[in-house]
Amino acid sequence: MTSNMPSTLTSVVLNSRTEIPLLGLGTYKLQGHGQLFQSLNAALDAGYRSFDTAAVYGNEGHLGQVIRELLPKHGLSRSDVFLISKLGPADHGPRAREGCLRSLEQLGCEYIDLYLVHWPGTVGLEPSDPLNAAYRVQNWAVLEEFHASGQFKAIGVSNYTAAHLKELTRSCRVPPAVVQMECHPRLVQRELRDMCKEAGIHFQAYSSLGKGALLKEPEVKAVAEGCGRTPAQVLLRWAVQQGISVLPRSSQPQRVQENARVFDFELSEKEMDRLGALNNGRRFCTRDSTNIS
Repeated sequence: MTSNMPSTLTSVVLNSRTEIPLLGLGTYKLQGHGQLFQSLNAALDAGYRSFDTAAVYGNEGHLGQVIRELLPKHGLSRSDVFLISKLGPADHGPRAREGCLRSLEQLGCEYIDLYLVHWPGTVGLEPSDPLNAAYRVQNWAVLEEFHASGQFKAIGVSNYTAAHLKELTRSCRVPPAVVQMECHPRLVQRELRDMCKEAGIHFQAYSSLGKGALLKEPEVKAVAEGCGRTPAQVLLRWAVQQGISVLPRSSQPQRVQENARVFDFELSEKEMDRLGALNNGRRFCTRDSTNIS
């Protein structure tokens, strides 16, 4: 089945009443003006309107500069793109406000569309340290202030487990709009996704391609061959067809453009089930937040 809907219009509305595109460009490991310019230029050409960065990526400054240069070239304004960034784990608790301000300054923006707490633990603390939980409360209170001022249009969390999310939803004044987590057919995150759905929180996936490993997965390749698509397109389609937004990353313009072609086909129920059956809890990102108290 095909769809004529262009990728620029394919989005969901968050509980903050802001609209987030289902397709975004991840920028982890994209460094320097040249590499970012090449990737973002190809992405804007292909219809991407969402871009994901973080304080710990060390590229907020260059990303902001590149976006300011490219928007006029593509006939776009700041309101046409959706920027995501994240508070680094070294800036938790008493340093949270400074970290938020630094992201705004680095990106050179009056506002950020979505700002996340990147990690539930704090640099320098043991995973079992109760200060982790105390700092999470402080972090969220600061994000709520920036949300109230309009500097963060939506706020959320990344790498929070179901337990961390329950803790947050019990104490927050503004509920998280987004939970960003590793998710793909090998790690479907059913419990966390169900919790998000029940609470009206959007679930966003990173590492949708399993750091490239899933592109060689026989079942993924077989489904791709069956529908005349690339393995990457099939993996991304598996997510967006379930309403999960994705953030594929590539420094190669051709791959950036190929990855955008996920809205002009559908996977059958049998193909979706075939991919979902791969679930075995396998993580491709080595850091694990489940042991952080």
